[in-house]
Amino acid sequence: MQKPVAIVSYFSVGAYDTNTIDEDKILSQVLNELNIPNEIIPWSAPDEDWSRFSFLLIKSVWDYFDFYPEFLNWIKHIKTLEIPVLNDLDTILWNSSKTYLLEIQAKGFPVIAGKLLEKGTNFNGDALRESMDSESWVLKPLVSGGAKNTLKIKAKDWNSQIEKINELLEHESFLIQPFVKEVAEVGEYSLIFFNGKFSHAVLKTPAKDDFRVQHYFGGTIATIQPSAKMLDSCQNLVDEFASESLYVRVDGVEVDGVFHLMELEMIEPYLFLVLDEKAIPNYKEALIARLK
Repeated sequence: MQKPVAIVSYFSVGAYDTNTIDEDKILSQVLNELNIPNEIIPWSAPDEDWSRFSFLLIKSVWDYFDFYPEFLNWIKHIKTLEIPVLNDLDTILWNSSKTYLLEIQAKGFPVIAGKLLEKGTNFNGDALRESMDSESWVLKPLVSGGAKNTLKIKAKDWNSQIEKINELLEHESFLIQPFVKEVAEVGEYSLIFFNGKFSHAVLKTPAKDDFRVQHYFGGTIATIQPSAKMLDSCQNLVDEFASESLYVRVDGVEVDGVFHLMELEMIEPYLFLVLDEKAIPNYKEALIARLK
């Protein structure tokens, strides 16, 4: 009897999947069409026997950053089973902390990376302002998603925010980044690649007077055809850092005509599979190449 494939998901509490199309079910249907038995299983399912699966497809582990120590232990356990996993577990570990942005920047790619604020340190706004000038800043945890604990701070308001920032730093490390006005004025681009090949793209625009592009904060999403220059920039990133990945979503913004990376999503990105007619066929083709 053929072992099933596990579509690895999470226990939804409605925090990160409000008003979304269930892409787990879309992926399951694609596998059904390929006559590949499959099950949708939360990564944190208690007492799950993962050895009964032939393959793990990481799809929607949308709460991994809420339970990061447990998630790391789960990865450690799965590694002992030597089951094929996509995206692979080393890639997921690398991508789970936003320090990867600093690494990509160090290799010469345009990145909105910012500065690292280590856990347990005190925030020094004056020193930061001297090294990285900006009128506003975005503070986000090194391990996070869905804009959790993400703050926009105006430079003139730093003094009133220091206590709050230091309180956050007692519990975890953060990145502080210059606020990019193009995010609010134009939006954030997402280009999706399967097996290193471009599939489709969207533009995510925040709600008025907000800076978060996620739909559950009122953002809107529209399909686009990226310019040749933008596509070339994203392809270079994928070739360098995600060439072996089944899927990757390259999120970024254009500043003075140059694409700047904001996130390289390789763990659990929403793939906008129903917004572009090419998306599901492209994903299916990529899965055939990997699973057949």
